[in-house]
Formats: sequence, C-alpha cells, structure tokens
Amino acid sequence: MGRKVTLATCSLNQWALDFEGNLTRILKSIEIAKQKGAKYRLGPELEICGYGCADHFYESDTLLHCFQVLKSLLESPLTQDIICDVGMPVMHHNVRYNCRVIFLNKKILLIRPKMLLANYGNNREFRWFSPWSRPRHVEEYFLPRMIQDVTGQTTVPFGDGVLSTKDTCLGSEICAELWNPRSPHVDMGLDGIEIFTNSSASYHELRKADHRVNLVKSATTKSGGIYLFANQKGCDGDRLYYDGCAMIAINGDIVARGAQFSLKDVEVVSATLDLEDVRSYRGERCHPHMEYEHKPYQRIKTDFSLSDCDDRCLPTHQPVEWIFHTPEEEISLGPACWLWDYLRRSGQAGFLLPLSGGVDSSSTACIVYSMCVQICRAVKDGNSQVLEDVQRVVSDSSYRPEDPRELCGRLFTTCYMASENSSVDTRNRAKDLAAQIGSNHLNINIDMAVKGMLGIFSMVTGKWPQFRANGGSARENLALQNVQARIRMILAYLFAQLCLWAQGKPGGLLVLGSANVDESLTGYFTKYDCSSADINPIGGVSKMDLKCFLQYCVKRFQLTALISILDAPPTAELEPLTDGKIVQTDEADMGMTYSELSVIGRLRKISKCGPYSMFCKLIHSWKETFSPSQVATKVKHFFRMYSINRHKMTTVTPSYHAENYSPDDNRFDLRPFLYNTQWAWQFRCIDNEVAMME
Repeated sequence: MGRKVTLATCSLNQWALDFEGNLTRILKSIEIAKQKGAKYRLGPELEICGYGCADHFYESDTLLHCFQVLKSLLESPLTQDIICDVGMPVMHHNVRYNCRVIFLNKKILLIRPKMLLANYGNNREFRWFSPWSRPRHVEEYFLPRMIQDVTGQTTVPFGDGVLSTKDTCLGSEICAELWNPRSPHVDMGLDGIEIFTNSSASYHELRKADHRVNLVKSATTKSGGIYLFANQKGCDGDRLYYDGCAMIAINGDIVARGAQFSLKDVEVVSATLDLEDVRSYRGERCHPHMEYEHKPYQRIKTDFSLSDCDDRCLPTHQPVEWIFHTPEEEISLGPACWLWDYLRRSGQAGFLLPLSGGVDSSSTACIVYSMCVQICRAVKDGNSQVLEDVQRVVSDSSYRPEDPRELCGRLFTTCYMASENSSVDTRNRAKDLAAQIGSNHLNINIDMAVKGMLGIFSMVTGKWPQFRANGGSARENLALQNVQARIRMILAYLFAQLCLWAQGKPGGLLVLGSANVDESLTGYFTKYDCSSADINPIGGVSKMDLKCFLQYCVKRFQLTALISILDAPPTAELEPLTDGKIVQTDEADMGMTYSELSVIGRLRKISKCGPYSMFCKLIHSWKETFSPSQVATKVKHFFRMYSINRHKMTTVTPSYHAENYSPDDNRFDLRPFLYNTQWAWQFRCIDNEVAMME
C-alpha cells in the first residue's frame, strides 16, 4: 500500500495582466514539479491574472483571458498526470469570486472559492470579490463553452469541498484564511483531511516572515497534517513586494522552504512525506468523532493516487531550521528585488538619484548597489532570465555582469546638487560613496537656477525675499528653502531624460526618491521637491531602521564612506551656513527626534490612537523622560504638523511598502487631507488630564 507522497508548491513572479508571461511561469513550475516527482502542484493566489489587477477585476476581459489561459493549461502536455491547483477569478451566478481551480488530465475536479477575504492594510478584496458564505456546501458551476470543448464537462463542483484521492484527502485554504481565527484547516483536520494547501499573495513587511512561518507550523501542530504554502514573488505592478517563502510542513515541522528574496521568476519547493506520520500523530492527539459536530465536507472523489505502491525505499524529508533575515538584511534585499522588477518591466535604462550625502539618499544608493550585487550573483548562478533582462536594459546583447561596481556604473547615475547653502562636507560624503559603489556621479550647482527664479519674482513684485538669518520673515525663509528644493526636482528629471542622450546612449532613467516614512508622516519635506520621483525604495522605512541598515552596509559591502554619513546630523541644507558650518538640522526643525517619531507613528496607525489616546499611552511609556505637560506638548505638536502637511501625502511618490505604520494616502492609510488643525476638542481633553495630574 502506498503511503509516501511527493508534493510541490511554488513562488512565482507574476505580473498583473501579463497573461502570456504568467502562463509561461505557471507551466514552468508544473514542469519542474513533475521533474521532482510530484503528483500535486500548488500555485499562488490569482496566479493566472496576477493578484494586483485591482479595478481590472471588474472587467469582463480579465475573466475571459483567465479562462483562455486555463484552456491552454488544460491542453498542455505538461499538465498531464499531475493534479494542478491554479488561482483565478470566477463569476458564478453573476457574483465574482477569488477561486482555486483544481484539475487533472483535462478534467476540472473542483472550483473552490475564497471564504474569508483580506480587507485590511493594503488589501481591498471586498471591493472586487464576494466571500463564499456557505461552509461545506458544494453546487454545480456551468463551464464556459471553450472549457467544455476541452474537458467534455458541462458542469463541475463549485464550493467548499475537498478532494479525495485513492490514498488521501486534500483541502484548500486561500491566503487570509490562514490568518483568520476561524481558519478552515481546523475543521478540515477534524474531518480527516490530511493535506492542507494555502495559495497566497502575501506581501513583505519588515519583521513579518516569522509570523507567517509560525502560523503554518501551528496549523499542523494542533491536529497534525501536511501543509503546503505557495506565494507570489516580486513586484506585480504596484507598491508591494511579494516575498515568496514557499514552504511545506508536517506535524508542526517545516521540512522544505523557498527563498524569501530572490531574482528567480520561478521557484518550486517539493517534499516527499509519509502519510502514516500524519495518521500516527493524529491517533494520539485527535479524536474527531468526539470533537467534530459540524456537517462533514463533501469529498470530490478522483481516480488518482498521490503515492505509488512501491515506495518503501523513497526517503522522506526531515525538518529544516528556518533562519530569518535581520531587518537590515530585509531592507538590503526586498527593496532591491522590487527595484529590479520595476526597472526591467518599465523599459527604462537605469536609475538617477539626487545624492545629498545624508542618511536617506545614501540608503537609496546602497539599495541600488545591493540590487547590482544580486544581479551579478544570479548571473553567476546561471539565471538566464536575469542575464537576458540586464542585457536588454543596458542595450548590449554580449554583456555579462560580473562586478557589481561596474554594473552600477552602467545602471546608476547619482548627482550632488549644490547651492550656496551646501557644505563641503556633504559634497565630499556624496562623492566618496558614489566612488565606492561605482555610480556615474555628477556635481551640479543650482545657484544660477535659483537666482533666475527669484529674479522673475523680483521683476514682477519689486521684492527680493531674504532668509531669516539675513533679517527675513518666516514666510520668506520657507519660500527660499522651497525654491531650492523644487529646482532640484526639475533638474533631476531633466538629467534623467537627457543624460544618456548626451552620452550617445539609448533610453532614459527612472528618478529615485529618498524620503523616509517618518518624514512623510510629519510632512517634513517640500511638496514637489526631490521626494517627488518615479519610485521611492525607502518611503516605507523608518529613519532608525535606515541608520541600522547603513551600519550593516559598512560591514556587508565594505562601504566605509557611510561611517561619516552616519556620524553627521541629518540636515536639509536649505538655510545659510554660519562660518561654513551647518546650523539647520532635521530634528530641530521637526521639534522631536526620529526615535520619538517612530513611536508616535506606530501609535497613530497600528494602535489606532487619536491625540487623546496617544497622550494617555505616552505618559506611561515616556514617564522616565518627560512630564505629562511635556508629553502633551509633543503630542499636540505632532498632530498639528501631521494635519497641516497631510495634503502632501496625496501626491507622495509610490514607495516600497515595508512598514505597517506607513502614512501612504493612496492605498494604505486612508485619511482626510483638509483638517481643522486646531484639534480643539481633542487637545482640550488632553489639557484636562494634564491639569488633574499636575
């Protein structure tokens, strides 16, 4: 009697609406799974069309093309003699569902709709899909004619059923159902289902991977079983990076795992496991006849075995240790992979970055350098897709990248944009870092453009504004800073469009931004300055994490130029120098430290705190440092800054999502942008508390 099964799951770098490419990657994963001896292959959520289609899910074209791809999969010789589990949207009784389509040898066995939708954070699944709200209910689904012609079936089972083979039983979960307190795998396990599958589109956030792994381990620790987790990988067209981590677990142990960050478009993970291990585990721990009172799952029977009769000599997989990346490694790898996907899919020839010599722009530069390191490593390891892509980007079909610094010089242009308020120190820091990473570095002086802009204003008004240090008002001082900042943005785009043209090379460059999550939260940047770019790899990362990341880069990449950058106080360098030295600093301008901002940002978003609730929490956590009245002052100051500047978030550059307290207004953090900035009622509640305490 067969008892050992070989199963495969995968991570695929799918791209929204790229039906041709998505089909190719799905077929490749099935081919690899069969080469590994697997009889079942699981793929990511909505892998046929891509998870990030957003409002394209409303279009009938999306549904049509998904079925066309499904037809190609059913007809392909590669899909024969293996159970294939693919994801796509399906409309049933005029209702759109997020589904798994499970098929074998040109026959659809089951369409399983998602029951618990993700509708938090960056997810908006209720906008496009309805949940299947009938547990353990299965009904008929009438297939489109193009599918009927291939399968010979008119209807197939649709609903919350499970698949019963000759030797075992499989049940599906889809992404968020694993994270839900009423996960289907609990009831399925008690009903005798031995193999659980989860197809996900789970995106990267710093410090999140261990939660995902622990949930998978917990799912089979409680009642035994085998758990397969598939995930999307890469940038499929927006701010999110899906971070792979395909894995297989049995009875609480991870026995096979894929990479979290990788430039591979297709990664297949397989394992051979003994079903008797599940049965022995359950025989001691579970008594479903006593504990299970629900209606049993409808089993869809199929004349197919996942095991072979002669499998006694087939070795089974043993537990593996999962070593998680540090946050610094995650920042080095995740945004770098995202940048590469964006670059190769955008059709551009590289990146341009205004490099100021500060922590933020230096972090962006280091991420680009890390991207080059990963590209060279992938080519060395034989990744033909990466080699093909990099040759297309640099317009050289004979090019083979070996040195990250040399590749950086081809792909990456940095420019220091000096004004009369810039110091020699920051110019040298930018120059030294550019030399160490190998970027094509430019020194640009913007004073002529600034004077020209002010000259136009003076000609019209008869006035010439002055900095505060020279006797000007606060309004003049701010306007003069903003003029410098905005001219830098205009020049960045000019050079991005034309600097390759000036060198006789084809293509243009993507402009990179470098505003961190804390500056976005408070609005401590000029609207339409160098924070306005094409994309921003650090827009979801806190200042404190970026400093730790640069310390990591000093050791990991031997970028010693970063040491002086880390030692220097953060500054915008938009006000006049005093004796050649910087007097303007970020933290003085903001009225709080970046460390304090990080705490406040998490309370605002993650803990859902308004001004009063935030004050009530901080008087305890900051009691050793600040009095209640000082805490009140800081909270009020933050909310004034936040509300005055919230309008800036409506135009913020699309940023890599890395923090769950990101203030990104476009997808993640939906708030008004015209506030009553007095917060009169809220602040009065705080004042009343302070009065009672003091």
